[in-house]
Amino acid sequence: MKRKKGKPMQDNIEKICRIILERVTPKQKERSKIEGLAKKLEKKVIDASKAIGVDAVVRVEGSVAKDTWLSKEPDIDIFMRVPTTISRKNLGEIGLKIARKATKGSRQIERFAEHPYLEAFVNGIRVNIVPCYNVKKQGEWLSATDRTPYHTDYVKKHSNTKMRGEVRILKKFMKGIDVYGAEIKIGGFSGYLCELLILHYKSFIDVLEAFAQHKRRIVIDIEKYYSGRESELQLLFGEPLVIIDPVDKGRNVASAVQPHKLYTFVAAAQAFLRDADLNFFYPTPTTPLTAKEFIQKSTKRGSAMLFITFGKVNAVPDVLWGQLYKSQRSLNKLLQLNDFNILRSLPWSNEKALNMFVFELEQRFLSPTKKHLGPPLEREHECENFLKKHLGSSSTVSGPFIEGGRWVVEQRRKYTDAVVLLNAKLRDGGRNAGVAEQISQKLRKSFKIFVNDEIAKIYGKNGDFAKFLTEFLSGKPKWLETAQNCGD
Repeated sequence: MKRKKGKPMQDNIEKICRIILERVTPKQKERSKIEGLAKKLEKKVIDASKAIGVDAVVRVEGSVAKDTWLSKEPDIDIFMRVPTTISRKNLGEIGLKIARKATKGSRQIERFAEHPYLEAFVNGIRVNIVPCYNVKKQGEWLSATDRTPYHTDYVKKHSNTKMRGEVRILKKFMKGIDVYGAEIKIGGFSGYLCELLILHYKSFIDVLEAFAQHKRRIVIDIEKYYSGRESELQLLFGEPLVIIDPVDKGRNVASAVQPHKLYTFVAAAQAFLRDADLNFFYPTPTTPLTAKEFIQKSTKRGSAMLFITFGKVNAVPDVLWGQLYKSQRSLNKLLQLNDFNILRSLPWSNEKALNMFVFELEQRFLSPTKKHLGPPLEREHECENFLKKHLGSSSTVSGPFIEGGRWVVEQRRKYTDAVVLLNAKLRDGGRNAGVAEQISQKLRKSFKIFVNDEIAKIYGKNGDFAKFLTEFLSGKPKWLETAQNCGD
C-alpha cells in the first residue's frame, strides 16, 4: 500500500525528479566523447591480448554499455573474456598484464574483487579492465565476473529509455545519501542492483515507496525462479534484502549491501517522500572543523576518543578495507569484553601512508573493581566450580557472597585503562585479539595511540581525515538537515 501524499508534495517530487533527470542524463557531446573513448580502449585491449597470445573476446560492459551512466560521472568497464583453459590462478595476472599494456602511460591502480583487476585513469576518465571466462552457457561460472556480460545483455533487453532515466535518478539519490557502491569500503548498492530495482518497480519513486515501508525483509525474484518455492528461498538466503540474480538463481545481488546502508536508504526514502529536496541528491560539502573547533567540540562531549594510527599496508584497496573492517570488529570485541562501552567506532584510511582505528568510548578509565555475577543456587555443580575459582583468588576483592539467589563476587579488573589494554594486546600485532594478518604485520612493527586532542596535529595536516572526523563527530546524515518531520 502506497503512502498518501498531498498534491503539492507530489508535484514537488515530480519537479525534483525532472530536474535531476535533466542534470544526470549525458548530452550528445559528452556521450560521443565517452562512447568514442570506450571503443578506443576496447581496441587497445584486443590488441594487447593478441600481443601476448591470449584469444580474448573484448567488450564494453557496465553502465556505459547499458546507457545508465551519469553525466560527469562516467566509468568505463572493459571486460576481456578469456578461454577456460587459463587457470584461475593465472586469470588475474594475465588480465593485469593485458590491462597495463592497454593503458600504458595512464595512472593505474590494482583492485581486487574475486581476483585482481586494473583501474586506470585515461583522459581523466576512470576505466576498469576486468578479466573473466568466456563461458558459453549461463550458470557454468568459473569466476564471479563471468556473469557480467549476461547482466549487460539482460538489462539492455528488458529496459527502455524511460527506465534508464529512472535508474539514473535512483543512482544519483543513492550517491547523495552515501549508500552507492558495492566495494568493501562502502558496502552499498551496486549499479546492477539499481537497474534491477527499476526493472522490478518501474520507477524511482516506486522504489522509494517500497523501501519506505520496509519492515523485516524485501525479496525480489524478477524471473520467478522460486515461485511456489518460497520456503526454499528463505533457507537459501537469510539477508534482509534479497534480489535474485535473473541470470543466476543461486545468487543474491544484494548480498554485499551492509545492513547499515540498507537501513540508511530506508530512512532516507521515508524522509524524501515527506520532504523532497534537491539536497538529497546534492548534499552540501563538508567543511572540516578547524583544529581549535575540533578540540572544543571533542572536549565538550566528555567521552574518550581513541585513535590507533599506523602506516602503509601493502594491499590493494579492497583487500585493505576488508582487513580494516575485520580488525575493527575484533578490537571492538576486545574492548567490550574488558567492560569498555563503545559509543561508536570506524576505521579510516587514505589508502596510502596513514591508517587508523577510531573509537569513541563512554570513558577511558574504569573503576578498579567490578561485580561479577555467578550461577543461581539451584545449579549446584556450577556453584561449586564458581566457589573453587574465586575463593582465595588474588583477583577477588570481596566475596563470594549471595545476592538475589545467586553467588556474586567483586573482582579486581586486569585493565582499567583502555589505552593500556590496547597497547598490551597490539604489541605483538594483535593476532590473538583477532586483528587481520596484514594489519597485524604492520602493528607488530609500529603503531601509536592518541587520545582526544592528541590527534590534533594529524587532524590539522590531513584534510581528508579532518573531513571524516568532522562528519564522525556530527554523526548525522546530511539529508537529515533537509528532512523536516522525519520523526513525526
